[in-house]
Amino acid sequence: MAGVTYEHVDKKFGDNHVLKDLNIKVDDKEFLVLVGPSGCGKSTALRCLAGLEEITSGRVLIGDRDVTNIAPKDRDIAMVFQSYALYPHMSVYDNMAFGLKLRKTPKQEIERRVKEAAEILGIGHLLTRKPKQLSGGQRQRVAVGRAIVREPSVFLFDEPLSNLDAKLRVQTRAEISKLHQRLKTTFIYVTHDQVEAMTMATRIAVMKDGILQQLDTPQNLYDRPNNVFVAGFIGSPSMNFFDAKLVPSDGSVTVDAGSFAVRVPDERKGPYMAHANKQVILGVRPEDIHDPSYAPPGVHQAPVDATVEVTELMGNEVYLYLKSGDKNYVARVDPRSRARVGDKVQVAMNLDNMHLFEKATEAAIR
Repeated sequence: MAGVTYEHVDKKFGDNHVLKDLNIKVDDKEFLVLVGPSGCGKSTALRCLAGLEEITSGRVLIGDRDVTNIAPKDRDIAMVFQSYALYPHMSVYDNMAFGLKLRKTPKQEIERRVKEAAEILGIGHLLTRKPKQLSGGQRQRVAVGRAIVREPSVFLFDEPLSNLDAKLRVQTRAEISKLHQRLKTTFIYVTHDQVEAMTMATRIAVMKDGILQQLDTPQNLYDRPNNVFVAGFIGSPSMNFFDAKLVPSDGSVTVDAGSFAVRVPDERKGPYMAHANKQVILGVRPEDIHDPSYAPPGVHQAPVDATVEVTELMGNEVYLYLKSGDKNYVARVDPRSRARVGDKVQVAMNLDNMHLFEKATEAAIR
């Protein structure tokens, strides 16, 4: 078992600078998720670790071993690809055993490992089938099984759930988390889906344009995003943002967004005083905008007048698409709310969970 370290890793494809001074230390047995939009460099970072791409500068370590110039087969890693990459003419058993046969592993040992992995993944009854006889979810399990039998120090997953339907994706997500707990091995997982990242990761690395934006636990990313990009990427629906100005008055601070204004709770105003009379960005998550009749007790609420433009009933909650002046935003409210399309309503913003960002740099103000 081993941790992983990226040290000042740069990767260029011609003039395209894909990774820019990437520094990440992944602890042994950790489940790290690299997340970000398409083209952010997350898959390239994984492929550099696997040895499928040469890095332009920097070092990659697995444990204490510098593997920067070592061939992929000698890095003691196993990778699960988005496309599964199964051999169509081979049975499930032979697909899982193929890598071990190439390494001249004894036949009895191959049989033991394949059957053990098949039992873990619940595919023991499929070992004689060909890939074309399997569903998408079953193929995905075979691809994971092929990685398990190698007993690597590090597992790499490159968007393995993207080809599955929504229900199967949720189910397989839980299975991969259980697998990590059972194998007690380092997992590095790439996805563009922030829900996958939040539910599976020990820590999440959020990337944009080849630059690491923030590396932290899922809860800290949600509660304390470093900048507007991270705040908007983590959480579903994404955070609402309002251009605003910080206005001081008689020892208090008000966030003036034009079509509405909210007073910052006294216990939170400290870091904001230095930004008085400056342009800022106010961030409020949809789950922190409530129907006043069902707002949680004991929080600092700010009433805001709005018009309901769209409602989406989700069963256990309702999404309200609201407009206040020229500001459009989303609220997640209690399903008992009586708000309907066209209604003039008053919503309550929970200011205990508000976020403020500098307008110029988009960095969080703390």
